[in-house]
Amino acid sequence: MAKSHHYEVEVVWTGNSGTGTSGYRAFERSHEIRAEGKPVLAGSADPAFRGDPERWNPEELLVAALSQCHMLWFLHLCVGAKITVTAYTDRPYGTMAETPDGSGHFEEVVLRPHVTVTDPSDAERAVALHERAHQMCFIANSVNFKVHHEPTAAGPGS
Repeated sequence: MAKSHHYEVEVVWTGNSGTGTSGYRAFERSHEIRAEGKPVLAGSADPAFRGDPERWNPEELLVAALSQCHMLWFLHLCVGAKITVTAYTDRPYGTMAETPDGSGHFEEVVLRPHVTVTDPSDAERAVALHERAHQMCFIANSVNFKVHHEPTAAGPGS
């Protein structure tokens, strides 16, 4: 029997400049993403859609969620493979296409994780584990676009 997990957040629009949505330029896209016991995330639209560049936008959060999920599975799999990882960084990017009617969709996200392993001879095995991490990632399994990965690994000081 499959386990079920439930996630609940609160999104609160904070961008009413006094006249609500009386016009396209009359309101801010500012909002807050909240969950009990966690810091508030300041959100907005992408700056291309009149958003605040100093706040997180949904597109960035989607790319981040894919990267986080992949990383967490990868680290878990490394434990099982007896590969000791001492550092992990990723610089993912996503490409979204805007359609003529103003809607859009992601075409792809590319993860570019780089890991440091204690034993340089484990670097090749570590890179190979990214494929399994991709297969296991809940978020990657839930999207309708390609999620690619371009992993690298090296020993300490490399």
